Amino acid sequence: MSRWDHRDACAIAGIGHTDFSKNSGRSDLTLATQAALAAIADAGLVPADIDGIVRSDYDHVSHNALADAIGADNLTYWGQSGPGGIAPSSIIGQAIGAIVSGQATTVLAFRELNGRSGARFGLGGSDKFVVGGNASYDEFFNPFGLLTPAQMFGLMQQRHMSQYGTTREDLAAIAIACRNRANANPNAQMYERPLDLETYMDARMISWPLCLFDCCLETDGAAAVIITTTERARDLAQPPAVIRASAHASGPNIQPGQMFPALLRDSIIELPGRHVAKLLYERAGLGANDIDVAQIYDCFTITALMEFEDYQLCERGEGGRWASSGAIELGGELPINTAGGHMSEGYIHGMNHVLEGVRQIRGTSTSQVEGAEVCLVTSSPPPASSAFLLVADR
Repeated sequence: MSRWDHRDACAIAGIGHTDFSKNSGRSDLTLATQAALAAIADAGLVPADIDGIVRSDYDHVSHNALADAIGADNLTYWGQSGPGGIAPSSIIGQAIGAIVSGQATTVLAFRELNGRSGARFGLGGSDKFVVGGNASYDEFFNPFGLLTPAQMFGLMQQRHMSQYGTTREDLAAIAIACRNRANANPNAQMYERPLDLETYMDARMISWPLCLFDCCLETDGAAAVIITTTERARDLAQPPAVIRASAHASGPNIQPGQMFPALLRDSIIELPGRHVAKLLYERAGLGANDIDVAQIYDCFTITALMEFEDYQLCERGEGGRWASSGAIELGGELPINTAGGHMSEGYIHGMNHVLEGVRQIRGTSTSQVEGAEVCLVTSSPPPASSAFLLVADR
């Protein structure tokens, strides 16, 4: 038996989301409930059909609170995966595991956060430093002014520039491509707000060389999907978005903590996605050349750039030049983040990428890639990564 014998066994049958905003005016539970009910209705199901729920350990809403709110009164499986940005692809994998092992038949996976009006992940960390207190190594970074995600990824981008000659114009190409897609998506926070190179270059600097437009939008909102067997999904309301394969990995030289310890890796410009890619492509029986469209985790432009290389979408060191060539635009070699991504649609820690991947397979995206049959979805900030491939049900 191979390490992965669940190819095409499960599919995403329903998707749902709230509006994405700076101030939702709603509780986390309300956001999660709205997204969950929308996904259930999209699949043509009722809440009583849900017997499994998976969540991120960053979510404030527990599985039992959401089950009670939506009226799912017969859960046989619940689980969580995390943290934050790693979770969306990872919870899809966990849902597959629950279904193929017989622990559930119909799993709701969700992410919710008041990420702008509530706790903001882009702010600096605590000012309490205890050596060895939580094995985070934060005490070796924070007292010296390294506090925020933008600072960490700014250092990564400086290394990529130094090592490979990547330019700010290359980063701009990524930000502008995502904004172009958001301009076609009425649900995107940056809908009808164009971005050009001059505006990008004139933007205030956040952490050199990352400017305002290199950063994701801290967002209030929620997104949810329904996963079931592919066979059952074929009888539901929407065309199945079949999950060809899922993979999760950390690779060697694992460092504790969520942020600056990632700078202790042998190469700070390679994310764990390179280990996920190898596993994912082996499990799927597909390669990078088979992918028609990609939803790439883009908390910053440099994150997306490194993922281009880690997932073999271009050669190592060529991510910036590949983006600048027009390859990632609609009509290019491999369009990315076709709803606008984290930088222009909203930052639901990658869960909105999952929904857009399903739309591409259904053929309902506002920036539809003609004939799209294979979509890559990644979730890959340090210290680990996850990803999956969606395919059309042919």
